[in-house]
Amino acid sequence: MTGPLKNIRVLDLGRYQAGPRCGLMFARMGAEVIKVESLHGDESRKNSPHVRGQSIYWVQYNSGKKSLSIDLRTDEGKDVIRDLVKVSDFFLQNFRPGTIEKMGFSYEELKRINNRIVMINVSAYGPETNFKNRVGFDPIGQAMGGMMMTSGIKGGPPVRTHFPLIDRITALHATIGALAALHERERSGIGQSINVSLADSGFTTNEIPISAYLSGGLDFEREGNGSGLTNAYQCVDGWVFLAATNRSMFERLSEALNNTHWPDDPKYKTRQMRKENAHFLEESLTKWFISRTQTDAVSHLSKYNVPCAKINDTKSAADEDYIIDSEIMEEVPDPIAGNVWVTGKSIKFSRTPMKVQGAPNIGEHTELILNDILKYSPEKIQVLKDSQIIR
Repeated sequence: MTGPLKNIRVLDLGRYQAGPRCGLMFARMGAEVIKVESLHGDESRKNSPHVRGQSIYWVQYNSGKKSLSIDLRTDEGKDVIRDLVKVSDFFLQNFRPGTIEKMGFSYEELKRINNRIVMINVSAYGPETNFKNRVGFDPIGQAMGGMMMTSGIKGGPPVRTHFPLIDRITALHATIGALAALHERERSGIGQSINVSLADSGFTTNEIPISAYLSGGLDFEREGNGSGLTNAYQCVDGWVFLAATNRSMFERLSEALNNTHWPDDPKYKTRQMRKENAHFLEESLTKWFISRTQTDAVSHLSKYNVPCAKINDTKSAADEDYIIDSEIMEEVPDPIAGNVWVTGKSIKFSRTPMKVQGAPNIGEHTELILNDILKYSPEKIQVLKDSQIIR
């Protein structure tokens, strides 16, 4: 079986994470993703952490792709990319606005070569805003959209989410937009250019508070991990997060803790009242959790269908059986490290499962791409080699 995007080809000129992770999604879904990198390799090959000499960062966002190592500073190198544009479906890039145009690959140029091409542009602030010339990375999106000031404890400093949430959301926006453009192309026969930005994603993470403020002047205070029925509680050996958000969950929790009188207490009649009187609930909940292990607490509450989970650190998260059961992380062969683990099947297709493969060496597929896809003669390929246009 093959992935649902078999016969789709993506030229991936992405860097760092937001762009390459969009390409990763295409690779997982069976598309042929050609990673275009310099003769010395993509700069993210040097990013930490490293395991047995291999960048886990590089492998994670480029597994399943083919590597074309080429010098795009030369006319000959650019001609190779133009030839690939003729036979590709997507052109993905996340340089600063204006850079790709200077390289000779504006959407107008791509459309002239292949009017069915869909161009995916990922940037910090988008090409049409007053901020377009500013440099930005994931934390900038977290800061600008207000996300950092909704995280953390009231009165405390702003808190950055450690993992690059904005990059991930932006990559998914890019993937969704590209697939929609692909679908539309089936009707019109013509591709288009799409733009997504880190700043846009940053605002979407805070969309409800911003909407409430713009619509009605409402403002919110930070709540940390929450309170009462939605909060983190310490156990003997760690922490558990409880999320009994609605009335039925509250009733099941009351039964699980043998506090069956809680639902009849007027203080807890509505969700807002339960929030306002959270300190009464927290007193009992704190005592209950601190006398149990994480496993015992989660196991007991789960029997009553109360939403809860252990709060894992990286080590305990990596040891979860769920990882294997769900195939969300899978081990793949690697030419440098031997074997490494990468994100697995984040979408479960019933007939066309995701493909999970390792990452390529620098230029590993260059000759294959030039020979099999572009039908270059051996003599032409050798000239490109001798001229150090390709590796």
